[in-house]
Amino acid sequence: MDLSVIIPVYNEVNHIREILARVQATKLAKEIIVVDDASTDGTRETLAKLNGKRKVRVLLHEQNKGKGAAVVTGMNAAQGDILLIQDADLEYDPRDYPTLLKPIHEGRADVVYGSRFLGGTHRVTMFWHQVANQLLTLMTNILYDTILTDMETGYKVFRREVIEGLQIRSQRFNFEPEFTAKILKRKYRIYEAPISFNPRDYSEGKKIGLRDAFEAVWALLRYRVMD
Repeated sequence: MDLSVIIPVYNEVNHIREILARVQATKLAKEIIVVDDASTDGTRETLAKLNGKRKVRVLLHEQNKGKGAAVVTGMNAAQGDILLIQDADLEYDPRDYPTLLKPIHEGRADVVYGSRFLGGTHRVTMFWHQVANQLLTLMTNILYDTILTDMETGYKVFRREVIEGLQIRSQRFNFEPEFTAKILKRKYRIYEAPISFNPRDYSEGKKIGLRDAFEAVWALLRYRVMD
């Protein structure tokens, strides 16, 4: 089964070459779709030099819309049988791809979440950010009767069939709870796999904030009762 890796990007000029090199080093991706969400720091100029090389395909947003919108653009363009979302900020390690893909390749799962809380190696930092993640995951489990450990993970891998007919409205980081709510309601087989995690803090360019936590809560409540 062919793998499409989708990389939403916004102002990651210092990391974009490195993350692409790491994805390419796995030799697993049939295509690497980079969606630039109107970067202003030189990321676009760097991507222009990489477009069309070593399986990289660059798509551009002319206005900044948010991570969710960039992911949806990538999903709509992807041609693979399996789609994998990869953040560009080097927090997630593409060397975990084999672990993430295994349940799908073995026919046991339709969706795999890479969990930061299942014992993988991780940098020790950002306590309150972890607490917020765990509270949102707990809320997900209560509302949707499941046992996820990491709803907000950036590593989500899924078969193409999962998104056929799936409408995603969220344009920002609330993509994560909306996507999760909708696949849980559709009863897809979801597995979790341990991943390594190297979180950056706000001084290093982390973008998600308190507003996004409130939007995630609203998304979980909203999509519990609507499609």
